[in-house]
Amino acid sequence: MKVKRGLLIGRMQPVHNGHVEIIKKIFNLVDELIIGIGSGQISHEINNPFTAGERVLMLQNTLKETEIPSDSYYIIPIVDINNNSLWATHVESLIPEFNVVFSGNPLVKRLFKENNYDVKTPPLFDRTNLSGRKIRNKMVKGKNWQSCLPESVVKIIKEIDGINRLKEINKKEINE
Repeated sequence: MKVKRGLLIGRMQPVHNGHVEIIKKIFNLVDELIIGIGSGQISHEINNPFTAGERVLMLQNTLKETEIPSDSYYIIPIVDINNNSLWATHVESLIPEFNVVFSGNPLVKRLFKENNYDVKTPPLFDRTNLSGRKIRNKMVKGKNWQSCLPESVVKIIKEIDGINRLKEINKKEINE
């Protein structure tokens, strides 16, 4: 049975092939999907190098290349409020109504369960190679990261000089 609208929340730092596969599988369960870009206020950090706007662009360009109709999803940055007991309600205030949440994050799942949502863990795709942390490490170390990402995301990362950004923010300060 399909539900009307679902919510998938992730930082997507960067959008990778695993995210695309998860989104495709979720569309077997929902008619519409809200994709919440988590920690929307954070960028230029080693674990969060890309801005919310860059991540939205990555997702938009990537999803254009799929068979998913553009009128069936919404991409919305979600800013953290640093108050876990209010966070799910905060998310509700930012986005259209939804009735199922998809997340692999234990805290996100717990917070939405406590707000009486149906919470599902999306199927992971090649988690051995496709995790944001592993991909960012490959970028910094000059290893093959491009094969982990949709071509449109590779293009955006090159356009914004994302590799040098990651390398620079990964450097340790030198005390002189």
